[in-house]
Amino acid sequence: MATILGLAKLQAKLNRMPAVATVQIKAAMEQGADEIVAMMKSLVPVRTGALRDSIGWTWGAEAPAGSLIVAVAKSKLGKDLTITIYAGSRDKSRGAADAYWARWVEFGTVKTPKQPYFYVSYRANKKKVVRRIRTATRKAGKLVAAQ
Repeated sequence: MATILGLAKLQAKLNRMPAVATVQIKAAMEQGADEIVAMMKSLVPVRTGALRDSIGWTWGAEAPAGSLIVAVAKSKLGKDLTITIYAGSRDKSRGAADAYWARWVEFGTVKTPKQPYFYVSYRANKKKVVRRIRTATRKAGKLVAAQ
């Protein structure tokens, strides 16, 4: 029968991996969401600023009521690694700040041409963000292995 030397040490490192990876991946996801939101805000046409100001991201799968959701990124590591990027709202109590027309700007209407800002930003940044998350995962593995 063979005995594996250092098995307890290896198991301890493997047990630390999810926590270290979560921290690294969260940072990468936040940075990516910030970049996508910044690009969306730079591309959206501004009249009152309500639509631009409604663009944002949040942890979890919930966005403000009536928002147009561009992406929900979920990780296999758990629910705490879900991020949602959104624009617009459907909240009449916000008055002039209720940017219910987010879809109309993105996709256009019969009377107005489309002015894409939403999915364009997501697609332009998606590969870079995925690469950053992969890098964060590898970095987490190296950090755990070095301990």
